[in-house]
Order: sequence, then structure tokens, then C-alpha cells
Amino acid sequence: MTVIRDDEAVEPSSSSTLPRRQLGRFLREWRDANGFTIAAAAKMVDLSASALQRIEAGQTQKVRKQDVRALCELYAVGPEDMRAAIDLAVVARTQGWYHAYGGLYSDAFNMYVGLEAAARRVVSYHEHIPGLLQTEDYARAIIGAFPGFADPADVDRRVEHRMKRQAIITRKSGPVTLEVFLHESALHRLVGSPRIMAMQLRHLAEVSKLDNITVRIHPYSAGLVWGMSRGPFMVLEFDTNSKGEFVEPPIVFLEGGPSQDVYLERPDEVRLYGEFASAIRSASLDEGRTRELIRRVTKEFDHDQH
Repeated sequence: MTVIRDDEAVEPSSSSTLPRRQLGRFLREWRDANGFTIAAAAKMVDLSASALQRIEAGQTQKVRKQDVRALCELYAVGPEDMRAAIDLAVVARTQGWYHAYGGLYSDAFNMYVGLEAAARRVVSYHEHIPGLLQTEDYARAIIGAFPGFADPADVDRRVEHRMKRQAIITRKSGPVTLEVFLHESALHRLVGSPRIMAMQLRHLAEVSKLDNITVRIHPYSAGLVWGMSRGPFMVLEFDTNSKGEFVEPPIVFLEGGPSQDVYLERPDEVRLYGEFASAIRSASLDEGRTRELIRRVTKEFDHDQH
């Protein structure tokens, strides 16, 4: 068994921190689920406590495959997830790594969901109602429309997973701050049925009243704004320390759909998408006018049901 010494330095790296952060989060959750302290788990696999702490914090680039395998065996991780964890340890060494695994692995390795749950603030632009604000019926219609999800049980599982994700915006302790810019087309595009759309828009208007949630519509009348041509995006920010510095660097997420998802970490890329968000924000309706428009379109869908 390879031992990482207490005095081993954390190596500076130009490679992505995302695989390391995801691997560390995964190992930490499995350790907690099995009731091990860091000291106890580290001792069982012949690591120092400080070494395991760095692995869980995503601060060690060269995580040994042997160590990951030993930890997974200790936590009784299944073979598929164990292979995925070892793959992340390998990918963490790669320079210029920038995309995630999409749907290749289990929910435990859904990179975006893990980052979303750890985020302090999310700023996003969408052209349909985003997952965190969807009703169950709307989510089912969106997910069920994908040709690859022919099995109703698979659709049910994904819908349930999406609904559980929404706890991060409604939990009593430290809910995620969510700022959503939604193109007006999302209000009019029929998803499922007029009944589903009416229920979804009512939910959107109500949830937008929460203190930690801002929803603003970018209307057709605002035209094309700089940044919209890049398509939907999400900027995720994380907790800060006592000095106001990010504990984890912010990232940009670009959903790949049937292709691979893309994650941008370079400061200049993150800054650019922050500028996109600012441009869209300046051209969007305020919150009051947004709710008025949502309610007006809701009435149109109500009328269509009769």
C-alpha cells in the first residue's frame, strides 16, 4: 500500500480541480455514510489523516489509484462506482481537462449535481424552466421527451432525483441563492400540455417570491443581447473564507445534452460569463413585471384547456 506522507506538499497544477473535488466529495460522503472518522478511515488504509483530509478536500492532484481502491473497498462501494472513482483519480492528473462524464456513470458521479449541492450561489440563463424550479409533471415531460429514456421506470427515477435536488433551494439552513434569467420563449413553449404549463408557471411565480430566489424574464422586445448567442449557462459560486476568498473557485457549467457537459474554470472564462449574465440582467424585466408576465401567460394556458 502506498503511503502519502504528512509532509507531502500539495502540488500546484494547471489541471482541472473538478475531478479532484468530485472524487473528494464522493469519498467523504461514503466515509460519513459508513460512520468512519477521517482518522479511523485513514488508519485502516495506511494513510495519514492529513493525507486523507487533503484527498477529500480535492487538494491533492496525484491521488494514488491504490488508495482510492482501498478506500472504496473499506466503504463497500460497488464495482461500477469504484471503477469510476479510480478513473477520476487518473483524470485528475490530466492537464487541460475540461469536461465531465455526462450520463456515463451513476448519479454518484453526476458532476453537476455534486457541484450544485455544494454551491453558495448560482446565476444562470435558460431557455426553458430550469430543473431546480420545475414541477414534477413538467420535469416528467422534459425527461420523457428524450428518446434514450424509453423505460418508464428510468424516467420515474430521473424525475424523483430532480425533485430531490430542489431541496437545496428550500432547506432551512443555508439554502442556495439562485438568480435565474429566463428567456420569454420558455413561458410560451408548450411542454407536455396546457394544464402542465399552467401549473408550472404558477409554481414559478410562487417560488420566485422566496428570499433566496430571483427570477427575471428576458423579453422578446429586448432583442439579442451579448452573451445570449452562447446559449444557456450556469455560473456557480462557492463559500468564502474569513478573508472573503472563495474556498473553491467558481465555475461555469454548459449543459451538453446528448453530448458531453462542459465545465469552465479559468478565471478569464468565468469572468466572461459573469459579463454575459450582467448584460442579460440589464435587459431583463424586474421581478414585479416578470411575475405579471408569468401570470398573464398562465391565464392563456388556462384558457387553452377549455
